Order: sequence, then C-alpha cells, then structure tokens
Amino acid sequence: MAKRPKPVHQMTEGQFEAMFPDEIACGEYLVKRRWPEGVTCPRCGNVNVFPVKTMTLKWQCYECETVKGAGYRFSHIAGTIFENTNKPLRQWFKVVHLMLTSKKGISALQIQRHMGFGSYETAHSMCRKIRAALIEPETKLGGIVEVDETLIGGLAKNKHKDKRGKGLGTGGIGKEIVAGAVRRKGNVIVRVIENVRATTLEAFVNEAVSDKVSLLCTDSWAGYNKLGVKFPHATVDHAKGQYVIGAVHTQTIEGFWSIFKRGIVGSFHKVSRKYMPLYVAEFQFRYNNRFNDDIFGTAIEGC
Repeated sequence: MAKRPKPVHQMTEGQFEAMFPDEIACGEYLVKRRWPEGVTCPRCGNVNVFPVKTMTLKWQCYECETVKGAGYRFSHIAGTIFENTNKPLRQWFKVVHLMLTSKKGISALQIQRHMGFGSYETAHSMCRKIRAALIEPETKLGGIVEVDETLIGGLAKNKHKDKRGKGLGTGGIGKEIVAGAVRRKGNVIVRVIENVRATTLEAFVNEAVSDKVSLLCTDSWAGYNKLGVKFPHATVDHAKGQYVIGAVHTQTIEGFWSIFKRGIVGSFHKVSRKYMPLYVAEFQFRYNNRFNDDIFGTAIEGC
C-alpha cells in the first residue's frame, strides 16, 4: 500500500523543487495520489495487476487484455490529462502549481513565458485541461447561504457592432452572466447562466442549495421573488441603501465576485463564453480549497 504524500499547502518555489526534482519523483507522487490503496487497472478496476519489471511505472492487467494472452499494459498517466501529451509530467506539475498559488489566476501567456514554451497554444491547451480537471462534483449547500449574480465582460460600446449581441435582461449587452451561491464560511458554487429571469435563477438555486437550508439571502431582484415558497428567504434592497439587516446580507458572495472579477480583468483581460465555465471552475476550486492543507494533491487527484 502506498503511503499518501505529506500535505503541503501553497508550496514555495523551493519546496516544489525539493519535492519534484525529476520525472521519477513526479511519477511516484502521482501513483500515491491516484492509488493510495494500491495500483488498480484504469480500465476495469482490477486490483491484481503486475509491475512490468523492465519498465518503470508500468503495470500489466490480464483481466481486460486487448490481445489474448498479452494483457493490457498501462502507465501511471493512463486515463489522466497527462496522457498522450509530449510534455514531461514535471512541467505539468509546475503549471498546476503556478495556477494554484496565484489567487487571481495566471494567464496562458504568463505560463508560456515562465515555462519557456515555444507556442501560446501549448500553454493554453495545458491550462484548459487543468481547469477541466478542477471541476468539482455536484453538491448542495446548507446553513446560511447567499445567492447573487454578476456580469462579466467589457462594455458593449467598445465592441464591434456585429459582436454586441442582444440584451440579457439586465442591460448587460454582450456580457456573460454568472450566478453564485456561497455558504457562510464555507464553499461556493458558481455557474454560467443564460439570463437572470426567475425560471433560470430558481433552477440554479434548486441545483446549488439544499432544501434544508436555514436561511437563503439574496438582494431584491425580482427573479428571486418566488424563492420563499420553498426556502426560508430574506432579502436586502441595495437600491434603498440596505446592505446588512441582522444576519441578512450578500457580502460573502460579493467578496467572491471581487476576487473573480479582479482575476478576469487583471490576469486574463477577457474570456470567451466558450471557456468561461472553465475559468469559473478554477476560481471555485481555489476558493473552496483555501483552507485545504493539501490543495496541490487534491488538484493532482482530479487530473
């Protein structure tokens, strides 16, 4: 049985170099993160696999053989985002480390320059795959939960006329709408949504919030008006200067929006609608693992 690596939260450059001096160290770390109870076949889950004596970090499974009698041979990167790429595992680990240690994110252009990659597309592809791996399993929030939505994107007047698109119901022409729900002192769930109509917002809340929530806090936007039918719902009216009424406020989710927007504007400058869900997943993962002593290991497990 492989011993799980010691957790290190937000590794420094020196700690990274000490932990991962070469490919073998990275490979052994990945094996311990993927299979802490022992190596299993990534295809069929068979636990009776056999190391290939002449090849490091390779195993043979005879339960799901591709050629009769030959068995299925796999490596530590089989079934991961690292498979079928020409970049060493150590470089992948370094990019993951850079993305996790930057509170507001790091752009693919910065990754390209830092890592010395020959093309921007290489860095962009690696970042895109890592963000997809950071997507967390669906869950529901309880306790006191705050829900809000925000607009992401530049001013419509700065775009070409053929790219301005149609209104989204809030005057945010050409912008992307992101909805978020956060548990006080807990996790956040964020999704890209089509509009801020009541049906869309109610669907998001039903997906993200447990029906056993103790209090659901929103602002006074009309799209939230019917939430009180199912949830203990309270609002603050920002138009009337209401921001905190006892336990009712949306300051926690607004704090997350502040981090998210500073990252989009400061680090990435602009994000297309196609890739917005991946950036959302990245910021959600970093926020939800802000107290995780093993954030790097958790990210590698997802890869």
